[in-house]
Amino acid sequence: MKYLKFLFLGIFFGIVLIKAQLASWYRFEEMFLFESFYMYGIIGTAVLVGAISYQIITRFDIKALDGTPIHIKKKPFMLKAQVFGGLVFGLGWALGGTCPGPIYAMIGSGYSIYIVTLGAALLGTLAYGYLKKYLPH
Repeated sequence: MKYLKFLFLGIFFGIVLIKAQLASWYRFEEMFLFESFYMYGIIGTAVLVGAISYQIITRFDIKALDGTPIHIKKKPFMLKAQVFGGLVFGLGWALGGTCPGPIYAMIGSGYSIYIVTLGAALLGTLAYGYLKKYLPH
């Protein structure tokens, strides 16, 4: 019951994704074929807002709502792991027709074929958890 607000927030976010066509196969196709700026504009805006937010949080020592300080850990750059992960992510996106984020929104809007994509994403997550000890750090 305590997490019900997050369920409603997720449902609202899914509706926004669908209405803004951010979970549309046709928009992804336009993006990958460089036929439209729409998705690049959305992604670029998100990156810009994230970068500005990061700078504000780190420079002005912003605290969380409960008053605790926010500490953002720096992650090491691992070329092989990030290139491999990016290629696998992009391949999954291209084959599945959707980024992992809006899979639930696609299923909720009636595209039941995305249950297969969800299954593949969950299988990939399980495989990563199992193979993590063998991957370079």
